[in-house]
Amino acid sequence: MPEAVDITAKRTRGLDRAFEILEFLRQTRRPMRPNEIASSIGAPRSSIYELVNLLLRHGMLEYEGGDGRVFLGRKLYFLGSVYAEQFDLMRECDRMLVRLAEETRETAQMCLLEGNKYTVAMMREGLRPFRISANVGELVSIPWTASGRLLLAHLTDQEIIDFIPHEDFLLPNDQRLDPHEFIAQVRKASRDGYFTFNSVVENFTHCFAAPIYRADGMCIATLCLVAPREDGLRNRDVYLASLTRASREISEKLGFNEPRGAASSSR
Repeated sequence: MPEAVDITAKRTRGLDRAFEILEFLRQTRRPMRPNEIASSIGAPRSSIYELVNLLLRHGMLEYEGGDGRVFLGRKLYFLGSVYAEQFDLMRECDRMLVRLAEETRETAQMCLLEGNKYTVAMMREGLRPFRISANVGELVSIPWTASGRLLLAHLTDQEIIDFIPHEDFLLPNDQRLDPHEFIAQVRKASRDGYFTFNSVVENFTHCFAAPIYRADGMCIATLCLVAPREDGLRNRDVYLASLTRASREISEKLGFNEPRGAASSSR
């Protein structure tokens, strides 16, 4: 019996480590040698080589170049495409991003939480000659984002403080955002049904975010617009109307019923 338990524990650790390899390559976004992966994630080289070979055999990793470097394999693309076909939220968001980009001519995004970070999951670039884009899948500190004020609204004040790493309140301009100020913004954004601000990541842009709610009222994603700062401020009401209308349509399809009067009071 103890031997069986030990074998199960080893397999679980192996699976955890394999997923860690895949996630690490997703975040680094470049091919690496197995010994570099082992060093970066603090794992034994022998186990990393063994797992890399296993992932190569199953098509989850592929060799990139002739020097032993590996990267995410095409099998993951096929798995992702099937996921996208079956997950209605992704299809609906993609349709809405196309509509928003056409209506506003600005870059439209669908954003999510990834652990205790924020990421852009889908994006459609605007139609204007001057385009703004972002790296899909890149992890960003939550307090740096407009969406972060909406995605954490279901948490208590203390849960928000515990959830966000202390260092993530340090903004790109080296100023520190007071956690209590951030929490106040979270509560206001929840009441308003949107959040807008001048980006702290790109100082020439203005960001808009509106929540996508599931049936129980929890914000599970956001739709966003990123515009040049002057255009965003000048067209604020028009952009907000398009954005909140789109997010409300998706939320309703997920079974969310907006409280009576909330739509008019938050506009």
